Amino acid sequence: MKRVLYIFGQLSDSDVEWLINHGKKKEIARGDVLIRQNERTDNIYIILDGIFEVLIGKNERKITDLTCGEIIGEMSFVDSAPTSATVKAAGESVVFVIPKQMLQDKISADTGFAAHFYRAISLFLAERVRVATRTHGFGDQKDSGEIEINGEIDPFILDNISAGGDRFQRMLKRMMAR
Repeated sequence: MKRVLYIFGQLSDSDVEWLINHGKKKEIARGDVLIRQNERTDNIYIILDGIFEVLIGKNERKITDLTCGEIIGEMSFVDSAPTSATVKAAGESVVFVIPKQMLQDKISADTGFAAHFYRAISLFLAERVRVATRTHGFGDQKDSGEIEINGEIDPFILDNISAGGDRFQRMLKRMMAR
């Protein structure tokens, strides 16, 4: 599932409006590096269009591709450790950029936004750990806490994801028109 749906599902409409009004659209050329492994990053990115490769190690082994709706740099926001991978544009792409310091200032000034943002990051990272655990053959899928239970998605999660999708589509439309 796209990361942005977890994040935007927890943020309010006014939170997303703040992001839209304070972030910028940036066009990225094929081969440009957004984040370099073992360095610090000053921004959080949301992919609006295109594809990025996530690479690790000196020989840049590709571990995955990221596309529209994926968030890049969120782990570096919650801790100060250097980045764990390089993220490079695999083709012409467009991202939404928000400086980490601007986001931190908003979190410091607006406790409602802070609560929404940190809950969103927590839910997203929890799901990432669940997926990684299942992917590597650990745990029982029935006991994983997955959002789908007996073939049905938890209505609370579904409502949030649906609202997140609507908010992201609004952002996407406005940012791409700039």
